[in-house]
Amino acid sequence: MSDRERLLLGIQALGLDLPAKAVDQLLAYRDLMLKWNRTYNLTALKDPARMVSHHLLDSLAILPWIAGPELLDVGSGAGLPGIPLAIARPDLRVTLVDAVQKKAAFQRQAAIELGLANVQALHGRVEELQGRYGMITSRAFADLADFVRLTRSLLAPGGRWLAMKGLAPEQELAALPAGVQVAGLHPLQVPGLDAARHLVILQAS
Repeated sequence: MSDRERLLLGIQALGLDLPAKAVDQLLAYRDLMLKWNRTYNLTALKDPARMVSHHLLDSLAILPWIAGPELLDVGSGAGLPGIPLAIARPDLRVTLVDAVQKKAAFQRQAAIELGLANVQALHGRVEELQGRYGMITSRAFADLADFVRLTRSLLAPGGRWLAMKGLAPEQELAALPAGVQVAGLHPLQVPGLDAARHLVILQAS
């Protein structure tokens, strides 16, 4: 099975309806990660097929819970999940932030090469950011309490945090700070990824 077929089948299994050029853009993004990874160490994954499931499809799995118009992706690394979400939703304004300069540089270059006018990549610490965002997401950034603490001033009124996790983080949920409540805990079935995945949705109470 080709990587294109693997990606198409995964998108179908997730029940997603993506723009016509999204598959080409997603595969081009994967290829850019592979190219830059040789010198920038963006991801521990080196196998192209596994990157389809573990990076592209894993990021797209939270798409049904994404509502516009803007998203902040904290500790974005190689641009995950923000860049796949921006490809899938051209109407979504996505801001990526990472404290590592070379990762932010890759994000900027990827946005340019993929023609993603809806993506802004920032280098810096999240606690130094300004602005308000209706959705703030993270993938392997920090535990839930730290994620909320570091980004609380950036959440717009009525906004939500979306944290991508492996196993359901019961201890982290129990340690949430006052004024934060769980709006949803959703198990994710990611095609080709044989591991527990969950989306935790939080909101200010």
